[in-house]
Amino acid sequence: MATTARPVRDDEDTRMRPNIATADVQLPAVRDYEQVDREITDTLHPTAAWFIGLGVAVLFLIIGASAWIYQIYSGLGVAGYNPPVMWGVYIITFVFWVGIGHAGTLISAILYLFRAGFRTTIYRCAEAMTVFAVMTAGLFPILHLGRPWKFFWLIPYPNFRYIWPNFKSPLVWDVFAILTYLTVSSTFLYVGLIPD
Repeated sequence: MATTARPVRDDEDTRMRPNIATADVQLPAVRDYEQVDREITDTLHPTAAWFIGLGVAVLFLIIGASAWIYQIYSGLGVAGYNPPVMWGVYIITFVFWVGIGHAGTLISAILYLFRAGFRTTIYRCAEAMTVFAVMTAGLFPILHLGRPWKFFWLIPYPNFRYIWPNFKSPLVWDVFAILTYLTVSSTFLYVGLIPD
């Protein structure tokens, strides 16, 4: 442990003189790379609380996968799609995640417009939140299909034969909107990272 020399005023003398430590400084022993690696990796061993959290997360994953498989076999009616109601759980969740993405864009735009000096960190977090929220929102139109393994019919491409995709379907326009929003948000995030 090293000591710093700080000026101390003597009662008899008005001059400044450094404070000298009387104890010898103890230097740590030289360590090899193996010992340093061992000390660092010892902190990476998971605790019992981590395994409990992992078990709870896997339990929720199994419940969600079971519900989705049940929906595949039973139909979209279990998700709230019945003749009087054509909007259900997936589209509501899609709108929720798009709203979260808009919140991130709004936060970064306000910070940019007011030229806040502290905006760099918050701006990057908000734009990253936007990108991940839009990617999450992109999953829900696929789940909304009922046959998600045929999602490629929604991807826009030249319609020479007048078959697929159905451009009047809102799901196709959801894909257009998500791809556009994801492209613009990713560009804003990348441009914000350029100074580094």
